[in-house]
Amino acid sequence: MKRYDTIVFDMDGTLLDTLEDLADAVNFALRETGMDERTLEEIRRFVGNGVRTLMERAVAGGAEHPLFERAFALFRERYADHSADKTKPYEGILPLLRELKERGYALAVVSNKVDAAVKELVPRYFGSLLDAAVGEREGMPRKPAPDGVFAALEELGKGAETALFVGDSEVDAQTAKNAGLPLVAVLWGFRDEACLRAEGATRFARHPRDILAFL
Repeated sequence: MKRYDTIVFDMDGTLLDTLEDLADAVNFALRETGMDERTLEEIRRFVGNGVRTLMERAVAGGAEHPLFERAFALFRERYADHSADKTKPYEGILPLLRELKERGYALAVVSNKVDAAVKELVPRYFGSLLDAAVGEREGMPRKPAPDGVFAALEELGKGAETALFVGDSEVDAQTAKNAGLPLVAVLWGFRDEACLRAEGATRFARHPRDILAFL
């Protein structure tokens, strides 16, 4: 009997390398509003809590800046048109998902990206490998609230007691804890091992295949 039958993945930084497209859209918005651009490493630190928080961190003065709403609107417009220019699955992710499906696991993604974008990106990059996809939407608190995880499990018809969460950030570590799911923290994403250990992570994957050892 399997210890787990369900795996819930974060998306950005775990399944998909979206950093460069996010950075390009952020810096486009900053340039257009006369603000200083951000480095790729700065933007890596800013992601994880949704796109509004990303822009609040990227804009000096955050949401209080008089041009913040204009910059945020420009970011959203740019990213909507260029969200897949450089984005791609991390090396080894597609073979992992295929193997998990062959073994009979139910697979879901829960993201702080807008729900419409999640539902567009998942079939584009993963076809039918993922059985449920949940993004940020009205009436559902975003991660680290566990609501998205519970929504995905309900859609799959699965219980939390046999589910595992896989993510790359402190937000994911907090989400797993809030949902009562064990966490596998991946080290190819947006946060390093020290950050994840500080959030209580004890299981680490340096390559997608490493996840199989925790099942």
